[in-house]
Amino acid sequence: MLVAAAVCPCPPLLVPEVAVGAAGEAEALRGACLDAVRGLADVELVVVVGTGDRAGVWTEGGAGSFRRYGVQKAVKLPLGGVDGPELSPALTVGAWLLEQAGVRVPTHAVAVRPDTAAERLLGLGRGLAELADRVGLLVMGDGSARRSVKAPGYLDGRAEGYDRAVAAALAAADASALAALDADLSAELLVEGRAPWQVLAGAAEGATLGGELRYEDAPYGVGYLVASWR
Repeated sequence: MLVAAAVCPCPPLLVPEVAVGAAGEAEALRGACLDAVRGLADVELVVVVGTGDRAGVWTEGGAGSFRRYGVQKAVKLPLGGVDGPELSPALTVGAWLLEQAGVRVPTHAVAVRPDTAAERLLGLGRGLAELADRVGLLVMGDGSARRSVKAPGYLDGRAEGYDRAVAAALAAADASALAALDADLSAELLVEGRAPWQVLAGAAEGATLGGELRYEDAPYGVGYLVASWR
């Protein structure tokens, strides 16, 4: 049963060694993420959910690195036992957050393709919620990358409204609103979080959780949202 969730964005700049000169600029975002992740410390099983080029599941360990960003730093899933297959970039940031937050409980990880249909994501979430009596999800994904003219996807006037609607859903722990997110619009707005958020929506079906929005901003033209569900 899902008893807790932390929702975080997955930019590598969360890692100070990667951010270098911008590390201070990301301090508030990093702090909000770590506060949210610490809320998973009392569950039986954490499942990290994020996007990847290929769908994948890690149940007996996994490792990732930040070498692609020129930083010789590696992370492993807590209590994974072995290195396992390489984690996707989003899951790697999630593993780093767990490490930094001091969450040391058995951990699995799931990568989903960004274009996965909502019904499959909801079904996956329902299955994850049944893996233990007390399951926590660490859900990694960014909002729209079209929030400003300097954003990776340039400015789209619909982007801010989209992110605000997601922020409201996260603040209210509104699984139905996340389940209803439009896949085509999400793709047009370069939203990486749509698929992981809909896994959360499936996992939260039938659960009675409250939400807290910890961070909402788009400092680099990309929507970053941090929330806790308990």
